[in-house]
Amino acid sequence: MDEGSPDIVPANSPASDLDQEPESSESGDGDGDGPPEPLSDKLPVPPAELSLYRAAVALRVLLLAAFFRYRATHPVRDAPWLWLTALACELCLALAWLLAQLPRLSPTNRAARPGRLASRYGEEALAGVDVLVTAAGAGAGREPPLATANAVLSALAADYPAGRLACYVSDDGADMLAFEVLFEAAGFARRWVPFCRRHGVEPRAPELYFARGVDYLRDRAAPSFVKERRAMKREYEEFKVRINYLAAKARKVPEEGWVMSDGTPWPGNNPRDHPAMIQVLLGHPGDQDAEGNELPRLFYVSREKKPGFQHHRKAGALNALLRVSALLTNGAYVLNLDYDHCVTNSGALREAMCFLMDPVAGNRTCFVQFPLRVGGDDDGDDRNANRDSVFFDIDMKCLDGIQGPVYVGSGCFFNRKALYGFDPALAEEDNAHWNWCCFGNGKGRALRRTMSAVPLLDSEDSDEQTGADSARTRRRLCSYHAALERHFGHSPAFIASAFAGQVRGGGGGGGGSDSTAAAASSLLREAIHVVSCAYEERTRWGKDVGWMYGTGAGGVATGFRMHARGWASAYCAPARTAFRTFARPNPSDVLAGASRRAVAAMGVLLSRHCPVWAGAGGRMRLLQRLGYVTCVAYPLASLPLTAYCALPAACLLTGRSIFPDDVSYYDAVLLILLLSSVAATAALELRWSRVTLRAWWRDQKLWVVTGTSTCLAAVLQGTLRACAGIDVGFSTSTETAIRSASDDDAGGGEESSGARRSLRWSNLLIPPASLLLGNLAGVVVAVSYGVDHGYRSWGPVLGKLALAGWVVAHLQGFLRGLLARRDRAPTIAVLWSVLFVSVLSLLWVNVDSYSAPPARSTSQQPVL
Repeated sequence: MDEGSPDIVPANSPASDLDQEPESSESGDGDGDGPPEPLSDKLPVPPAELSLYRAAVALRVLLLAAFFRYRATHPVRDAPWLWLTALACELCLALAWLLAQLPRLSPTNRAARPGRLASRYGEEALAGVDVLVTAAGAGAGREPPLATANAVLSALAADYPAGRLACYVSDDGADMLAFEVLFEAAGFARRWVPFCRRHGVEPRAPELYFARGVDYLRDRAAPSFVKERRAMKREYEEFKVRINYLAAKARKVPEEGWVMSDGTPWPGNNPRDHPAMIQVLLGHPGDQDAEGNELPRLFYVSREKKPGFQHHRKAGALNALLRVSALLTNGAYVLNLDYDHCVTNSGALREAMCFLMDPVAGNRTCFVQFPLRVGGDDDGDDRNANRDSVFFDIDMKCLDGIQGPVYVGSGCFFNRKALYGFDPALAEEDNAHWNWCCFGNGKGRALRRTMSAVPLLDSEDSDEQTGADSARTRRRLCSYHAALERHFGHSPAFIASAFAGQVRGGGGGGGGSDSTAAAASSLLREAIHVVSCAYEERTRWGKDVGWMYGTGAGGVATGFRMHARGWASAYCAPARTAFRTFARPNPSDVLAGASRRAVAAMGVLLSRHCPVWAGAGGRMRLLQRLGYVTCVAYPLASLPLTAYCALPAACLLTGRSIFPDDVSYYDAVLLILLLSSVAATAALELRWSRVTLRAWWRDQKLWVVTGTSTCLAAVLQGTLRACAGIDVGFSTSTETAIRSASDDDAGGGEESSGARRSLRWSNLLIPPASLLLGNLAGVVVAVSYGVDHGYRSWGPVLGKLALAGWVVAHLQGFLRGLLARRDRAPTIAVLWSVLFVSVLSLLWVNVDSYSAPPARSTSQQPVL
């Protein structure tokens, strides 16, 4: 496409030069004068607030038990089916709340101490970090190229030593536009990175930074900074013009395919069948920024695609990047980001190292999860900025108080050893316990009791062996190396890098310290080998090593397997948001994201990775396992939620009720106390979590909307996939749906074995729209009835109107979205909803008229 583009490195071409970073020893526990000071502090919730919260939860449980006793002993005679449905829904929702509430009883906060990190470790002693960015292809119609460029630029400009930072971008679509965008981003990074580090600007994604209004007079900015900022903004605008030109040019693919600058065809012209491609964009010998300083490394990676092979979508791309990064830089820790997640806190990497490089807890920490915010700034005025506040500010903090939070798929720093399947380091008390139990021979017993996926070599053999002992040792070594190849694949260089990282713990140059062109070329050829289609065949990749396959939610399953092996995780929520999405999502994107998460959760629930039975006998605590169960089973709550939201409309339209007419004073007081306990629990939860009432209410409305739409569809999709092998996907447009189906077939993943069906996202709007219209129609009918029959008829109707008002209050934002001009739902969804409600209403009228007992006719009096 572009005349100035460098040539790509296909699988059958000579590799480019790679400046290999020399190995450096990591400083461990400081000067050793005393016990090492922790690099992070755990700040528990104030005991007074926590005690009140636990007391409110206990009181709510007791009141729920009394309420269900009342409900079971007071049936509704004239509407038994409505009463039974309501009782079943209330029991299911109460059980779901209780299961979700139990892991919330031990919340905690964490505070990283970067100052202690700087005093203990110097700049050169910090561990290597490899940033893995996944993108399906900028030209696939799903990912804006500017978003990927901003994500890469923000990662390269992070406040971290350039020699210890590398960024790998996976282009799963083998799209030349993605490569061109990264090439332009690499050129712009030579000026953007020194500008950010010199002035300490935040955030360091240029689009987000220049979008913020700056008052130079109020901030008292130096004239030199103002001048340089304006020059940088002009350069960024020129950069955007070039990106937009490339994106516009990529919409029309030439008949003969794309051609590179040297006249050779682009190797990825056929996205279903292309060789592996790796290009070093930043990291050549002599690569420097505009001020002559060292730059972080940037690599373009597109793994090999062949028909008939399983590629496993995002999890497969991450595992490919994990192997490539192990050969080229071998950072001890990896950060995975989606294409649209920008680093908005340049100190996030150092804060993560406070947990992972801690001399005591770091060896047992598998990952550090950061919250992911959606659009907007940190001021909280944006209505989308804190969309997931309840999950990230309440649920994750509570799980952090047990054994660690769950992995949410992005914005997470991993310990490379945990990804490889190694066990965590044994604590001193564990070693003492095993030494006492095993009469001084605890070392071998501790190794044999390990649950690690990696076969461990028995280290008790003596070096002074001769004859038969030496031959036996050689046979054991051969068997050991064969076992390693069955786990990691046939790549001696990668296996060496895995165990080099296991010994050093700091990364950097796992393939050796030789920086000659021959060594760099050999490393790149080996990197191309480890991203070939057949490399993972008959290995443990996706089963015990790397990100998990086979569920559609490799993130949740990956974190679950690590916790089952005894690892602990940490949750870091700094004052300045660490990661934020590039753009604000529209309603269709919100529903699409909720649909993907719900489908992934159902995939885990119906797979071998289900926390209910997987990892039995492991090292996971009961509450942590329960937390995982609630994370994957939450779509099932959509069934009772949808039915319960439909009950008020059914009661108002039919004149029936789910409560008996003769409500005593005791029953009324019990109901009032129960509602008061619900309000008290929510208020105390917001108090200790510091979540605003506005954010909590927004989350509640979103829970009802997604529960009656995407989660309901996810239950249907998961059941069809498990029982009939039919995969029903929901997409935002017809074009995307067709392309998604073709990509699945091309990828040859686990989903390609069954039938694929794609439906428009507007079909997800029919259930909530029907519930909203049904309840509004019921309110109109009930009010009309009350006006016609006087004030005495309002008593039985008030309870029904309260339930209908609860449903309408949660869906009123959805109603405004339907009526708004921007992002308005398709008219066909509204028409289908009106038709559905009308048919059910007419059906009830006819059924009720036939099932009602005939009225007795009065005898006529003779006329005298």
